[in-house]
Amino acid sequence: MRLGEGIRREDFGKDFHWGVAVSAYQIEGGWQADGKGPSIWDAFVRRAGKIDRRETGDVACDFYHRYLEDIQLMRELSIPAFRFSISWPRILPEGKGKPNPEGIRFYHQVIDACLAANIEPWVTLYHWDLPLALEEAYGGWADRKIIEDFLNYAELCAKEYGGKVKYWMILNEPLAFTILGYLLGVHAPGHRSVQKFLAAVHHAALVQAEGIRLLKSLLPKAVIGTTFSVSPTFPHRPNNPKDIAAARRFDALFNRIFIEPLLGKGYPVNELPLLRDIYNKYLRPGDEERLRANPDFIGIQNYTREAIKHHALIPYIKARTIPAKRRGVPYHAMGWEVYPESMYLILKQFSQYDPNLTFIITESGYAGEGETTQDTPRLEYLKAVLRQIHRAKQEGIRVEGYFIWTLMDNFEWAEGYRPQFGIVYVDRATLRRQPKASAHWYKKFLENKEAI
Repeated sequence: MRLGEGIRREDFGKDFHWGVAVSAYQIEGGWQADGKGPSIWDAFVRRAGKIDRRETGDVACDFYHRYLEDIQLMRELSIPAFRFSISWPRILPEGKGKPNPEGIRFYHQVIDACLAANIEPWVTLYHWDLPLALEEAYGGWADRKIIEDFLNYAELCAKEYGGKVKYWMILNEPLAFTILGYLLGVHAPGHRSVQKFLAAVHHAALVQAEGIRLLKSLLPKAVIGTTFSVSPTFPHRPNNPKDIAAARRFDALFNRIFIEPLLGKGYPVNELPLLRDIYNKYLRPGDEERLRANPDFIGIQNYTREAIKHHALIPYIKARTIPAKRRGVPYHAMGWEVYPESMYLILKQFSQYDPNLTFIITESGYAGEGETTQDTPRLEYLKAVLRQIHRAKQEGIRVEGYFIWTLMDNFEWAEGYRPQFGIVYVDRATLRRQPKASAHWYKKFLENKEAI
């Protein structure tokens, strides 16, 4: 880094990956188009009281019909890589069996358009939109049958797109879709069951490892990883022993529950005895070895830190988060504390597993509300996070990529369209796209015309 000039793109290394991230259900729309089957989210958004303002992803950003426009926009913004997910029910309407030719063709077109625009496609196989048919047939992730069905789906994707796509992610944030969908019921499929949650955790952990192995065998030249939603945890009262213990339990549940089995360490049962039920009820002979795999990278998705307080009435974990608003600290439209250093802290924590692990920041962003094209708080947040990533790299942590969440304002699950994470504004009435100040800054940074 040159003295006095700030941090530039080149200071992250010539092979560092820069991009933006999206997911199928949040942007595609076309929920019934051209033979697509329904997903658990297509059903969940129709349940009363589940989504803010009763909004849905039926149209979303209409990427299904506007993908050429959006890929051209990324090209104009000099964005080198595009992380997107494949909608499982778009290519396999029943979750298995006969593929949908129109769905298969759509992702070929997206990938081809990216390559023609000199944008590297990064494909996520599962970003929460499970085929509804599998949920109705056997309970989705809570049943072991999901493993075979997922691997057949992954094999289909690898055979169709593996000749064009080098970078793959197996699961997006497995803790989020298992805890929110099977324990708390606030996301699809809307279950509230400790046992379904534990079963879903184990099956997702098996799928992430088996999926990595499968894609490595089918695509030996590909780069295969999986992603985790993670946040450094702090005791709300730093010197209180109960809060310190609660923060450790919270860390085990929210940060360690999927990475440790993947690395061959098993589930963190010492800090969270509830997880012993996985061993007692859902583990089968050979599973402990099957849980382990060797990803080429770990996807880190960090937005904030969590302050944890002991709470005797909350079952199992005996802990709760203290919201940023109550703590009197800055927060954005999701209610999460604005704390850029959390990125450095979680990279530091995860690098302690193995100094040779490679990390890609597969999501990082800031939620506004009521924005159009002026988004100075997001712009400043992105700069601050990049400083923290550069700090980690300077200390020898192998961070090799950064993807902003997200390209454009989209459907934010149970929160609907109110929180805006996009660097591109989407007018909900017309769906017109307009780059925000952060997008123009990112373009200049990527073109080496701006420093941090």
